[in-house]
Amino acid sequence: MKNIVLFNILAIVFSLILSSAWADSPLPQRAIDPESAVTTEDQVTIDGQRIRYEATAGTQPVWGEEGEAVASLFYVYYRRSDVEDVGERPLVFSFNGGPGSASVWMHVGYTGPRFLRVDDEGYPVQPYGVTENEHSILDVADIVYVDPVNTGFSRKVGEDVDRDQFFGVEADVEYLAGWIENFVSRHGRWTSPKYLKGESYGTTRVAGLARELQSRHWMFVNGVILVSPTGLGLEPPAMPPRSEILKLPYYAATAWYHEALESDLQALDLYDLLPRVEEFTIDKYLPAVARGGSLDSETRDEIAAQVARYSGIDKQHVINHNLTLPVNFYWKELLRDEGLTVGRLDSRYRGIDRMDAGDRYDHDPALTAWNHAFTPAINHYLREHLGYETDLKYNIFGPVHPWNRDNDTTGEDLRRAMGENPFMQVLVQSGYYDGATDYFSAKYVMWNMDRSGKVGDRMRFEGYRSGHMMYLRQEDLATSNEHIREFIRDSMTGGEPARY
Repeated sequence: MKNIVLFNILAIVFSLILSSAWADSPLPQRAIDPESAVTTEDQVTIDGQRIRYEATAGTQPVWGEEGEAVASLFYVYYRRSDVEDVGERPLVFSFNGGPGSASVWMHVGYTGPRFLRVDDEGYPVQPYGVTENEHSILDVADIVYVDPVNTGFSRKVGEDVDRDQFFGVEADVEYLAGWIENFVSRHGRWTSPKYLKGESYGTTRVAGLARELQSRHWMFVNGVILVSPTGLGLEPPAMPPRSEILKLPYYAATAWYHEALESDLQALDLYDLLPRVEEFTIDKYLPAVARGGSLDSETRDEIAAQVARYSGIDKQHVINHNLTLPVNFYWKELLRDEGLTVGRLDSRYRGIDRMDAGDRYDHDPALTAWNHAFTPAINHYLREHLGYETDLKYNIFGPVHPWNRDNDTTGEDLRRAMGENPFMQVLVQSGYYDGATDYFSAKYVMWNMDRSGKVGDRMRFEGYRSGHMMYLRQEDLATSNEHIREFIRDSMTGGEPARY
């Protein structure tokens, strides 16, 4: 009995000693290393050619005003290793969007040397992982995939660092431009032709970066690639981009894919159908809606009938919504009779809800399918293939809100950068089934970014039979990467002066 009492007393004393020690020395926390790098060597076959490359996964600081590290950005840098002189080798900086999204999507889903394991249409399959990407652009350009603060493994350095210097349109562009300049200097790439590639909100980011790099860092870029672009802060006189009127061509594409159109329209090829809908949208639909309540009843009925015919939605629903169908309603209504919804980011994807009633779906079936495949693949790839070891969570989507959207002039910034730089060209890539950043709004942004028509010959649009991430479909993966190759080659200069 005495031994038991003594044992209990000693246990209590020992626990008190440990508690005191823990109070004085907090348990270690998971934190990012501001400076780190691990380099591996690998090969990939692109268009029948074996390409040797180095992959560096690491972190590089964002420097504060006093020269201190205020954040650390995670990146993966792919450099073709059989090219001795990088002075003329193109360099692409790649960003995704959100805001708050990591660079994972275009990294292992589009232009990188490894591609997500999915089926030919982009649907997730098991086992998860990556395989060689025979369509990667690494044969013609080196690539840097960058995760902004709080995405991927990127983080602020210290809890007292002001979040406002990262999470907003202007702040995002400012600190990333400084980071890019530092990266270019560290890796000796000042003479390399440079390109900025962004997807979704990433297009806002790279449009702003083009001007920021040019005006404050004196770094001129050859090209900007806008994948599934946003409205870029433009406010055209007619209407804002991504309005419900401009979505009618997207509605037509989606209804065509799901065979929800009348037989004569359904018999057309998509490329024959869409120009008809685009022409109706601009020439008749927009002017009719602009008249509002003054529109006569006969014309109203005619417009409603045509919108119904092109959208696959019952005419009475069009009338009930005053001629403009809300996109949330469309995703829920198109296949309601089949008990299905269609996806926001890619309307080829179908989903099921708790109930068929209502005006919006429970979830985006496209995004959930992509999360299903991307998250395990990128975590495995970075740790097991590239050898980057950390206990940090890889934020596919990170906490960046509230996001300050004041003073978004990125569309005008890009136009001005093009005006100041005769070398700069722009490539826009959009999926016809993208309901988030619809393809016709992307065209509308191009038209209104350059209303004078003076730089139109340096802007190129390409559309694909897929959605927001058009590259997940194998056929479009091949063509979209080839379009980037052509774009890079066309924008390379051979000693020509930068002049008008």
